[in-house]
This record gives sequence, structure tokens and C-alpha cells, in this order.
Amino acid sequence: MIAREWKCRVPEAHNDGFTGYLYDTGIKDSSGTSGYLGAQIFRRSLNGKIELTLITYWENLESIKAFAGDDISQARLYPEDEVYELEPDLSVQHYEVIEHQFSAEARG
Repeated sequence: MIAREWKCRVPEAHNDGFTGYLYDTGIKDSSGTSGYLGAQIFRRSLNGKIELTLITYWENLESIKAFAGDDISQARLYPEDEVYELEPDLSVQHYEVIEHQFSAEARG
């Protein structure tokens, strides 16, 4: 399993709207790609801005290429990102997932 990490920042005023937009663009496009396994979004406050980290999970690098194109180190951005005053990282990081575990309570 491969984890793909991307980060961005938006002004606090765009927090709710951008999170919905992220679902409608990046999550929707990722989840429609063969080899997509899931995603997590992390949020934290930073001096009047919100930093979001999107981690998507994939079967292998080939499935990431189907989503991102041949240069998987480049972030996939969308035309309306500027509406949210997005400050995106232009590159992404990839990690081999060697362990993943959730407690029985977290699984419900």
C-alpha cells in the first residue's frame, strides 16, 4: 500500500467551503480511480489560516499514475482552487505503508 500526502493552506474564512470543495474534486476524482483504497483529511490552525493535509491510500504506484499522470510527484490542482485563496504545496510525498492499525473501538 502507498500513502500519498499533499498539503495546502487556506484563510480561516474558507475552511468549511474548501473542505467541501476538496471532497468534490480531489476525493471524488481519487475514489473513482482503480486502485484507490481510501483517504484521510487532517486540519490544524496556523495564524489565521487552516492547513489541510490530504492523505490518499493506493494499491501501488501505477494506480497513482492513473490519477495523477506520469509525474506522480506533482500535485494535482483544479481550476477553481484560486476561489479559496489556496496556497498549495506543488509537490506531494509518497510513503510505503508498512503498518496500519486501528483499535477495535475506532472500527465501531
